[in-house]
Amino acid sequence: MADKIEAYIDANQERFIEELKELMRIPSVSAQRAHDADTRACADWLVAHFKALGLEAELVDKGGQPIVRALGKGKSDKRVLVYGHYDVQPEDPLDEWKTPPFEPTIRDGILFGRGSTDDKGQVFTHIKAVEALLKTEGELPCEVLFLLEGEEECGGDALGRYIRDTKDELKPDVVIVSDSTMYDENTPAITYGLRGMAMFEFTIKGPDRDVHSGAYGGGIANPAMVLAQILSACVAPDGKVLVPGFYDNVAPLEQWESDSMAKLGFDDQAFVGELSVSHPHGEPGHSTLERIWMRPTFEINGMFGGYTGDGSKTIIPASATAKISCRLVPHQDPTRIRDLLAEHIRSVCPDTVTLEMSDFATSPPVLFDVNNQAFRAAQEALRQGFGSECTFIRCGGSIPVVSTFVEQLGCPVVLMGFGLDSDGPHSPNEHFSLDSFIRGTKASTHLLRTI
Repeated sequence: MADKIEAYIDANQERFIEELKELMRIPSVSAQRAHDADTRACADWLVAHFKALGLEAELVDKGGQPIVRALGKGKSDKRVLVYGHYDVQPEDPLDEWKTPPFEPTIRDGILFGRGSTDDKGQVFTHIKAVEALLKTEGELPCEVLFLLEGEEECGGDALGRYIRDTKDELKPDVVIVSDSTMYDENTPAITYGLRGMAMFEFTIKGPDRDVHSGAYGGGIANPAMVLAQILSACVAPDGKVLVPGFYDNVAPLEQWESDSMAKLGFDDQAFVGELSVSHPHGEPGHSTLERIWMRPTFEINGMFGGYTGDGSKTIIPASATAKISCRLVPHQDPTRIRDLLAEHIRSVCPDTVTLEMSDFATSPPVLFDVNNQAFRAAQEALRQGFGSECTFIRCGGSIPVVSTFVEQLGCPVVLMGFGLDSDGPHSPNEHFSLDSFIRGTKASTHLLRTI
């Protein structure tokens, strides 16, 4: 039967691609109010598509953009919840796109356009897998519940509220998420760990206005200088975080993790070469993969204050601000890290200026047991779909909804991505391999039949 299902996918792949292109043409940019109607239209398109496949589908309104909910009944009462998002990033900067962002274009087997890999293309693999199973077997092997949100790219909480309100009704046995990546174009991967996040900003205030550096320089503290001094007290030049207690409770690597990473043959120079950087940099005593997957970080996302226009303007700025994000790893507690960061910054801030700190936004790290049956089923499904062995990886990024699934539903969450970091999500010329799209669809059918 598996051969029959794959044959159906092969025979219909051109139509699948055209349908995906139709979905991508809808500019569902959730962060821009001007696109609210487009985002809603995208949700309506998905509901109609699910209904055409024979699923029960509806829009769920929890404020903000609607959630697309679609349910396909199955032979067993086991329920698989497939999560994804139909909203996309803004297209800016438009002049850097080689082809229009909302006119999907295929070049050399690669589909270019906004949403191709993040996340319309990836979630569409599961939709087409459901179609293939229904058309070849007449029914699904298990219940499949889709929850597709329209606010992932703008930080909305509609889906989180919905999950909290309906957790006793949802009750999935496993959650499948395809909003991550493979290890490389020939190596499918399951992400078993995600870093958490602590985000905040703080402002150093000095005089009540920008003042002349000749008249006041040397007599009052310069907020921009103080900001730089505080930041240098947070991270050493070699990348080690200097906040007391920051590394407490960081989970050490297990031996199998170290062995698995060694087998990947990660190329440091290729990694930095993609970004035109000369050498890797980071916390001493750890490999690059460890640093980006398994170690916590303190990053400056932006700094501003004073005069930044052309030429010079000899002032002491009234204020200076830094935007900060810290990636956290198991078993760091985001609340404790928040308190440590705030305490440290206050302790190194001199009394010659005023410190104002914003509220922190946090998301906990997650780590899954790869020996769980759902993970092993996904590993085999990827092997069958892609024709090569699957590896387990961690991700340096954060997906807050995964933490919500874990906390509220208490079931395994399998992150089986079909994209690549180099696909350019959030960037101009975002793209997705059509070969990965088709092989991902096949992998999804194998998973639903065996999980």
